[in-house]
Amino acid sequence: MPTLLHLDSSIAGERSRTRALTRAVAESWRSRGDQFRVVHHDLHEEPPQHIGEVAQHWPERLRDGAELSEQAAAAQRRAVDELLAADVLLVGAPTYNFGLPSTLKAWIDLVHVPGLTVPFDEPVQPLRGRSAIVVTAQGGAPDETEDGPAESPAAHSLRLVLEGSFGMEVQVVGTSRTLADLLPDLDPARAAEEFARALDRARALGAGVR
Repeated sequence: MPTLLHLDSSIAGERSRTRALTRAVAESWRSRGDQFRVVHHDLHEEPPQHIGEVAQHWPERLRDGAELSEQAAAAQRRAVDELLAADVLLVGAPTYNFGLPSTLKAWIDLVHVPGLTVPFDEPVQPLRGRSAIVVTAQGGAPDETEDGPAESPAAHSLRLVLEGSFGMEVQVVGTSRTLADLLPDLDPARAAEEFARALDRARALGAGVR
């Protein structure tokens, strides 16, 4: 049964662009058949605990005798097992103050375990080759580069983790100018067109990603 692990982290509720886009991906995924399963976590409504013990950074064999509390071990084990069981990862990641929402960073810290989910003393990379869809939004206009608009800081951070460390195949759906209704210089019409294109791309990815 193909499984999509769907994470949302926006605090904006129904006004959130990233939530609208991840919902479009998930709906297209489900439309492929009853066997296409979605596991959804709202990291804003149910935030994961931030790492509070050094031993959480390592797999058991590298903890050098350090003990991990039962609660912390169980929370980390659930997050890691759920990620490893997913065929596709879908992450909604708005840009807040040039970075990721803290709840999403807390989830990353739980699942990014050297020697278990990413290479360290052993060349382990159990997620290599799996698909990840990163949905991002930012309030302002993106920086322009020679190759076109730059990815958001949130997309850049997630590429480093998902592509660089986990070895996943990352595709980004991005929208910007989300503050255009408050700042007319951002061009509300252009913002609406950009969001419409992002919705089309989100639906297409949900319908075809493997």
